[in-house]
Amino acid sequence: MKLIVGITGSTGVIYGIRLLEVLKKLDVETHLIMSEWAIKCISMETEFSLDYVKSLATNTSDEKNMASSVSSGTHKVDGMIVAPCSMKTLSAIANGYDDTLVARAAGVTIKESRKLILMVRETPLSAIHLENMLKLSRLGVVILPPVTEFYTKPKTIDDIVNHGVGKCLDQFDLEHGLYPRWGTF
Repeated sequence: MKLIVGITGSTGVIYGIRLLEVLKKLDVETHLIMSEWAIKCISMETEFSLDYVKSLATNTSDEKNMASSVSSGTHKVDGMIVAPCSMKTLSAIANGYDDTLVARAAGVTIKESRKLILMVRETPLSAIHLENMLKLSRLGVVILPPVTEFYTKPKTIDDIVNHGVGKCLDQFDLEHGLYPRWGTF
């Protein structure tokens, strides 16, 4: 399996980092694109270095590199996950404004009828945010906010993050064991 992973500058970069860690353990080939603000958020929100995050991916591209292989539909991948997905990136994708490689790769994913998962991070949501999500949902894009579940009684931030990442992986039928399934506890 080959997946594009976008990390954008919304709070919650830990979701994208954890996603990369798990995908690496599952031997999934990944192509990482990070926005300028995602890179800044890594140092503001985590103890991880940029080099560590990049090392988790099979390939990386600069967000300004519009000649990257992932900017073309001829580059075969199984799908794309943007975690977290900022409202700016959501808007760009919803309106076909491919000003960054994350937005361009997402647009290509849509036009090639491949699975696109957006882990949107914002609260409260405005009508504009909701309209952009609805527009994309109607195109088959999965809008997957990292909503915490409590039936498993999470005890740590890792428990909460693992649930969100696991829900993304479920969309690609990847077995992960990141959280207990309903009815198994």
